[in-house]
Amino acid sequence: MDLYEYQARDLFEKYEVPVLAGIIADTPEEAKAAAEKLGGVVVVKAQVKTGGRGKAGGVKVAKTPDEAYEAAKAILGLDIKGHVVKRVMVAAGAQIEKEFYFSVLLDRSNRSYLSLASVEGGMEIEELAVERPDALAKVEVNPLTGIDEAKALEIAKAGGFDDELAPKVADVFVKLYNVYTGEGATLVEVNPLIQDASGAIIALDGKVTLDDNATEVRHPEHEELEDKDAADPLEAKAKASGLNYVKLDGQVGIIGNGAGLVMSTLDVVAYAGENHGGVKPANFLDIGGGASATVMAAGLDVILGDEQVKSVFVNVFGGITSCVAVAEGIVKALEILGDTATKPLVVRLDGNQVEEGRAILAAANNPLVTLADTMDAGADKAAELANA
Repeated sequence: MDLYEYQARDLFEKYEVPVLAGIIADTPEEAKAAAEKLGGVVVVKAQVKTGGRGKAGGVKVAKTPDEAYEAAKAILGLDIKGHVVKRVMVAAGAQIEKEFYFSVLLDRSNRSYLSLASVEGGMEIEELAVERPDALAKVEVNPLTGIDEAKALEIAKAGGFDDELAPKVADVFVKLYNVYTGEGATLVEVNPLIQDASGAIIALDGKVTLDDNATEVRHPEHEELEDKDAADPLEAKAKASGLNYVKLDGQVGIIGNGAGLVMSTLDVVAYAGENHGGVKPANFLDIGGGASATVMAAGLDVILGDEQVKSVFVNVFGGITSCVAVAEGIVKALEILGDTATKPLVVRLDGNQVEEGRAILAAANNPLVTLADTMDAGADKAAELANA
């Protein structure tokens, strides 16, 4: 779960990371009142979960409460990369002397954490990584030992901070790492981390991604941070049914059992789609190793509700999941959906009770269902139908 900037700011403050005062506002009137409360120069910042806010006009400096009102009026309702601004944060202004970058994230490939740091911040970090990779230090962090003062100094030195700055930023690095571990995050990023005119180090703009698994087990309070209104309705529906679903921008709905099989299916469908008008997978949906007929029905319900989906490819290898259960789930889902189900399904079953499962689908004789013997044949047929 990605947090809004104001939510990240609040978490930083909880762990004593130095931040500026900030007040959220949903209307221009609230923004004006916030500016009056903060006093002095403020910055009105769009609260959206995407980058490039400044270039899109989503960040404006206001010297007076009236200017804050006008800034909020201009920003609220703005479309930034497909994200409509519904809330702004009015933050206290700062006299920026220097801008830096710091992040700590989960490095899945190496089964450890990774810290990125640079004495040069305030720009698109991706551009810096490509154009001047030596300016962005990448330091592995052992999850067992974490980032203490010594490790933080090592990261700061690697990032190009001098002897005067290194101890100052190192103290903040430690506190940001405490946010990372304390809240069960997979990413904590600050860009820019600044030094103001007084020499203080301040986290000016933060990004935090929380691990949903940690939310469910260790941090149930994180549910309060979720913006349910902004969530994709299909993903929200899938989550409510306990489905492992991710929406993609394609036309062939995918259902499989096991993450590895589903990922392979995505690749095979994408490859097959090159011969059928360039159609692509519409989603990732793993019904799991022991999915019941009810789960199968719920998965189909979600996918068939996606307007972009033109066909569905169900690719299941029966192990723990019996092909009978899958077949019954398909039949049940189509019965529940009735006339609202108008999209063709290509079904490839193999493994445990495959013949019985195929027999169930054949007996149902639903005109929407086509059986395929292999994954390649099923992917090709699903792509063909999506392009028809």
